[in-house]
Amino acid sequence: MFLGLITLGVAILSFFGLIVEAKRKNVFGAGFAFLSFAVFGWFSVWTLFAVIFTGGGGVVA
Repeated sequence: MFLGLITLGVAILSFFGLIVEAKRKNVFGAGFAFLSFAVFGWFSVWTLFAVIFTGGGGVVA
């Protein structure tokens, strides 16, 4: 659960970084921010889904 919340925090910060770098028109920074947002967001959503709905941090089969 804690790992899911930490990665969710990183995803939220990456989203804010994406907005800032898009306003500055920094394509390279916005690209890295988008990739970070996508990866950490995906991982956090599915980690929290596994903990909440399957009852643990085990492998979802």
